[in-house]
Amino acid sequence: MKATKRPIQAVATWVRRQPPKIKVFLAVVSGLAALVFLRMVVHDHDNLFVAAEAVHSIGISVLIYKLMKEKTCAGLSLKSQELTAIFLVVRLYCSFVMEYDIHTLLDSATLLTTLWVIYMIRFNLRSSYMEDKDNFAIYYLVIPCALLALIIHPATHHNILNRICWAFCVYLESISVLPQLRVMQNTKIVEPFTAHYVFALGVARFLSCAHWVLQVLDTRGRLLTALGYGLWPSMVLLSEIVQTFILADFCYYYVKSVLGGQLVLRLPSGVV
Repeated sequence: MKATKRPIQAVATWVRRQPPKIKVFLAVVSGLAALVFLRMVVHDHDNLFVAAEAVHSIGISVLIYKLMKEKTCAGLSLKSQELTAIFLVVRLYCSFVMEYDIHTLLDSATLLTTLWVIYMIRFNLRSSYMEDKDNFAIYYLVIPCALLALIIHPATHHNILNRICWAFCVYLESISVLPQLRVMQNTKIVEPFTAHYVFALGVARFLSCAHWVLQVLDTRGRLLTALGYGLWPSMVLLSEIVQTFILADFCYYYVKSVLGGQLVLRLPSGVV
């Protein structure tokens, strides 16, 4: 007698069988539904940004636990960590010279932990680093972001160099996770702690994106005007959306794996 599938498994199977266009449509609808839900439940949308920072911190804590307790960095991308350090250094510079606030302290703490992770991968746990799998050339990301920042950057009263740096860190942050996704694409099997860390990044970036989108809706577009004129305001919003959609596919398979009781995440071909 054929076993009856649980509702979640049945839905997951149905979604997996749909053509790419339908999957994209379903992803967009799900995202919009989540935004509507957050707008109804969370009255102060600044709390979404705080929540994003908190989830990101949880992800970093999981990563630190993996490195300290498991004594391995297998499955982690050194290049993603280096890109994270680059955009954090640039963002901290911008924060000090343009608008020092509580986020400067949060970024400082994140940079310190990121540098520690880089040190652990490069030196203490070098033997377990999958260098052959971490084969994404980061200059393909850094150079286009720098060129784009030269062309499209804030039109504020700040020094032109500071404005270009600001734009550069916004663009680089949005795609800094790509080397990590390449590592997972190459291995196809993602161990639990790495999966938890990447999922936390996905949730944090969705909350950050939701914060921006809902702020724009609440101010009826005035927030975009406050950021300046030209293409820059749209690029800021687009960068937030890109960050979310880059990780959306992985998050779907992560949730499916967890609900199915699987500790190790196995990714099918074509994912991430």
